[in-house]
Amino acid sequence: MYSLRGKTALVTGAAKRIGRSLALALANEGADVAITYRSSEAEAQATVAAIRESGVRAMAVYCDLGDPACVRRAVEATIGKLGKIELLVNNAGMFETMPLESIALEQWDAMLNTNTRGPFLMAQAAHAELKQRQGRIVNIGSLGGLHPWATHGHYCVSKAAVHMLTKTMAKAWAPEISVNCVAPGMIVNGEVDPDYEHFAERTPMRRNGTPEDVAAAVLFFATGPRFITGQVLSVDGGLGL
Repeated sequence: MYSLRGKTALVTGAAKRIGRSLALALANEGADVAITYRSSEAEAQATVAAIRESGVRAMAVYCDLGDPACVRRAVEATIGKLGKIELLVNNAGMFETMPLESIALEQWDAMLNTNTRGPFLMAQAAHAELKQRQGRIVNIGSLGGLHPWATHGHYCVSKAAVHMLTKTMAKAWAPEISVNCVAPGMIVNGEVDPDYEHFAERTPMRRNGTPEDVAAAVLFFATGPRFITGQVLSVDGGLGL
């Protein structure tokens, strides 16, 4: 397996929730980690402090994924402070429940700008660095990008596009850069939530997923064979079967 010790990762939207778990998992494997945030500066700084407890370097940088110049500055700031980027994890995203016929154009655009345009811009901005370093990209998709959810139409479309973006980037940027995607199912933060237990009952593994399950899949793509590229890995306990 490929060692992350001494490597540098950039994880978008990692101030809290799943992104935080991804950043901490990478740090535990020895990677220096930069995270981006938009509106959660306090949480981002707390995550940076937690990352540093693993004995690695860490930084947080503000980034509006809808602003190409801001995206470029985030990449440049990471390279400037940590010296390089060898792994990009496109985690930042938004989720919203809305009947398809009620989705406003502004909601549609916001969803696709964040979930699809953002990973494209970030990967494009980091492309030259990742190519030079023989790096890797891991995108975070969703089970909703593989199955249609009637009350999450704009979300499903945005994540399906991320899955195809993954495959397109993998083909376009090989052999220097490997690109894969993790597609989580129902993920909860460890506690039992009655609102989501019906998903656990429908899941063959008889539980909902955790951020640590997602992190393990990201680590697989980050440390596994570079020959694996263009893949979308469901982390859903069989919910999508």
